[in-house]
Order: sequence, then structure tokens, then C-alpha cells
Amino acid sequence: MVDLSPGAHRIQLITGIIVAVLLFVALVSIPRYLKPTLTQLETIQHRGELNLLTLNAASTYYLDANGANGFEYQLAKLFAERIGVKLNIIVVNEFSDLYPELIFSSGDLIAAGASRQDDVNHAVIEYGPDYYQVTQQLLYRKGQHKRLRKLEDLDSGILEVVDGTSQIKLLSTLKNKYPELSWNINKDIATEELIELVDEGLVDYILADSHEIALQRRFYPELRVAFELDTPKQLRWAVKKSDDKSLITEINDFFKAVKKDGRLEQLIHRYYSHVAKFNYSDIQTFSLHVKERLPKYREAFIREAEAQGMDWRLLAAIGYQESLWNPKAKSPTGVRGLMMLTLNTAKMVKIKNRLDPEQSIKGGAIYFKRVLKKIPQRIKQPDRNWLALASYNVGFGHLEDARKITQNDKGDPDKWIDVKKSLPLLSKKQWYKFTKHGYARGNEPVKYVENIRKYYELLKWIDIKQNDDLKPAPVETETESLSIPPSF
Repeated sequence: MVDLSPGAHRIQLITGIIVAVLLFVALVSIPRYLKPTLTQLETIQHRGELNLLTLNAASTYYLDANGANGFEYQLAKLFAERIGVKLNIIVVNEFSDLYPELIFSSGDLIAAGASRQDDVNHAVIEYGPDYYQVTQQLLYRKGQHKRLRKLEDLDSGILEVVDGTSQIKLLSTLKNKYPELSWNINKDIATEELIELVDEGLVDYILADSHEIALQRRFYPELRVAFELDTPKQLRWAVKKSDDKSLITEINDFFKAVKKDGRLEQLIHRYYSHVAKFNYSDIQTFSLHVKERLPKYREAFIREAEAQGMDWRLLAAIGYQESLWNPKAKSPTGVRGLMMLTLNTAKMVKIKNRLDPEQSIKGGAIYFKRVLKKIPQRIKQPDRNWLALASYNVGFGHLEDARKITQNDKGDPDKWIDVKKSLPLLSKKQWYKFTKHGYARGNEPVKYVENIRKYYELLKWIDIKQNDDLKPAPVETETESLSIPPSF
């Protein structure tokens, strides 16, 4: 029989309490080494944010009118989205501080144009896969020094490099062959600043990575690349070396994915394709017109762009491409004025005098907004702008033909990077005979869009310089991550 007396109940209760206490003591006394530990990747996911070490530079991370931007930033943002965390930007002032911050501080990875050639202790650093190839170029200013053909010609002037970069390691190796070779190491200045100093004639030569030079050289038309040194190098992300391979494995898998699905190509196209080639005389002319012509129309560009909800610098870039900001411009086909409106377009947007610059700018803004509305709403920026500009130039019907060709060719009809390959096909009979709108000079809209992109980037850079907003970006924690691949 079961004893149901009060005394028996008390004994059972006391026994239960003793068992519970003993079980708790046993659990908390388990040696730490028997408890499960988190991997590097799990630690980041448990924390809820990825600590990214980078630099404040055009090739890495910066703040523009629309917020955070930059090639490395966008790439890291995709990775943070992949592992389900927010992106926390930690800006390091100097390249040479990146690796110490990674090893001794709270950074999870470096995304700042790093490579295996960097002058660091590789016993404690591990690199991810390559994602972009650059070369090391020697830069000088035309007229300041004669053109150098080889390293032996560097018999006058001073060569400058940035502390901690692969250029130091390369020059140290070359010194065995060229004992007279010497250089200055800059510990408190970035590559972009050195490039500007070359243009100002305050620095003779610098050795830097080609992608950094390309992004800045377009703003300084007198700068020249003398030659390239050594073999190309591959940019990679860097992490702390560890027996735990969870983070580096995830990084490797991430790059396999973005290379396969085209997102890496799209990022490279967005940030580097439109600066790879440019005409120096064109940039010189542009710089002159920015000083002499743009001030007359700047307020009108700002006013009309705001009225249509667009960036005034994009509207101004369109105007420059159309007329070089000449209000009296006229073409043999009858388009006239600063925005080169046709008579029918002027009537459509209710502009009476195409030669009046303010009316012309207003008409151009209204017309571009109408063209933009035709682009499918699902297409995100900046592809919407580039496709609208192509339509502005060649007509919406021909743009749609090119997008259909793109789709049939397994490309993405919503991406400018793919559509720009199809537009030139509209001038080839074997292609245009199957399209709805027939023949078009498809190369022209491609050049048109790429020129405007170039002028747009130049205007953004000039605007930043004039407003003295080019300051080191603060440490920033992302409040949200992308849920789908961005559109470029």
C-alpha cells in the first residue's frame, strides 16, 4: 500500500528538493572543456553582427548622398546577409593598422584591397579566395617629370608609398637588383591623398594599386601611368588564422556563389567598368566647363531635379552629354538647346522656348521622368536610371527589343550590364530582323549611358570636394541587411 500520511508527504517533498539541488550542483560543476563551444562563424551569428575592418576610400567604403557605399562595403553586405547578421563597419585610419586590428582587436575580417603580397606575418593571417585582379603602377604628372620606361630611369625625384602595403614588400625585393632604389614610406596618409599630391606637383612619383589609381586618375587628367611592376596581384579578404575553419570556409563558399550567379561581376561592373577608359582631353574640357558654364545653370538643375525627384547631378550630366551645357546648341536633325529637345518633345512637356536654358532644363527633367516611369517598377536603382537613359537615347521600343534579346540569350533583361551587350546587336540584320522595332544604332546608347555615368561620377566627386564633405566615415552599424541580391 502507498503511505498517504502527512509525514510521508513531507519526506517525499524534502527528498525531491535534495535531488534537485544535487542535480543543479552537478550541472554547474561540469568542467568547461566538456561544454560545447561556438565556432568562429557561430560566434558572429550569436553576436548578431559582422565586424568588418576597412578603410575610408573610394575603392572600399565611403558615405555619399544616399548613405554607405563602396565596392568592399557592398560585397561585405552581401556576405553579412548570407550568414544572417548585421554589418558593423569599423573604419581603420591607415592600411598598416588593418592587420593589428584584426589580430588584437574585435575585427572579424579585413575587406580593404588586401592581398597575400601585403607585408604581414602570414603565420597568423589566412586569406579567402581572390575576387579582383590589380597591378602595381608607378604614377607621375605629365610635365612635372619625363616619361619613365623602366625602373632604372628613376634617377631623379622621390618615390612614395603607403605604409603596410604590398608596394613596400615589392620594392624591398627589387632593391636586391637595384641597390640605388629608394623610397619614402607614408604612415599617416592614404593612397587617394598621395595621388592628389602628385597632381599638385608636391609628390614626384607614387607606386599604388591600379584600381585605386583608376578611380582617382579620372579626376586628374594630367596624371600618367609610367609602367607596371611585378606580376598582377589578387585582392582577397583576410581573417585570423585558426584551427577552426568555419569562417574561412563560409567565405570561400560565399565567393563561389557570387562568382557563379554573377553578383560579383555586377559589382565590379558598377564600380570599375566606367572608369577603366577615358579621354584626357574630354576630362580637361569637362573640368573647364564645370568652372565656367555649370555655375550659370546649377540652381536650375537643382530646382528641376528636386521637382522630379532625381539627383541634380544626374540631370546635369545628361545636359553635359547633350550640349556641353551650351544653351544655343543645335544639331542637323533639329534638336536644340541645353538639353537638346526635339520640337515634339518640347510640346509634350509644354516648353515654349527650347533656347531658354531654364525652360530646357525643366523640359529635360520632365521628359526623363516620363521615360523613367516606363521602365518596369521591379527594376531597382541604379539599373533603372541606366536603362532609362538608353531609352532616352535610342527609344523605348528599341530598348525593349534589346531586353528581349538579352532574355533569350540567358541574360538578365533587368540588368544594364547584360542589356548593354545586346544593344549593339540591333544594328546587325541577323538580330534586328527578328525584333519588333527593327534596326537601331545600338552602339550609340551604350556610349551615351557610359559617358553620362562618367560625368555623373565626376560631378558627385566635385560636389563633395566643394562642400568639404570628404571626411573619414564614422563607425557605423547597419540597421538592416539586404534580403535579395542588389541591382547594379
